Amino acid sequence: MTDIATAPATTATESGADSKAHGVLLTDTAAVKVKNLLMQEGRDDLRLRVAVQPGGCSGLIYQLYFDERLLDNDATVDFDGVEVVVDKMSVPYLDGASIDFEDTIQKQGFTIDNPNAQGSCACGDSFH
Repeated sequence: MTDIATAPATTATESGADSKAHGVLLTDTAAVKVKNLLMQEGRDDLRLRVAVQPGGCSGLIYQLYFDERLLDNDATVDFDGVEVVVDKMSVPYLDGASIDFEDTIQKQGFTIDNPNAQGSCACGDSFH
């Protein structure tokens, strides 16, 4: 299991492939970044796991990490060679969410635009 980042809840601007199994979308920009990170890992058995965990100022945080495991009841969608996995508990929290990657002078990292998030904390690392 390789940690990528804890992504803040922010807005994505592109839309990627259509998702059918879990409702999470991965933009083309994010898919390219994930592929590059997977190539750096030098392994072809890893998936991008997206999860919602208790924590942070507002109650919930996003977790994005590479995982070799595929658990019972995991929902998966392939985005042009990038398999995105969401556990059963996280699916309702992430339905309709879009994952993007920003690389600007001000910010670099994955962002998640989640229509289910009712608010976030001042630091932007958690939501409710």
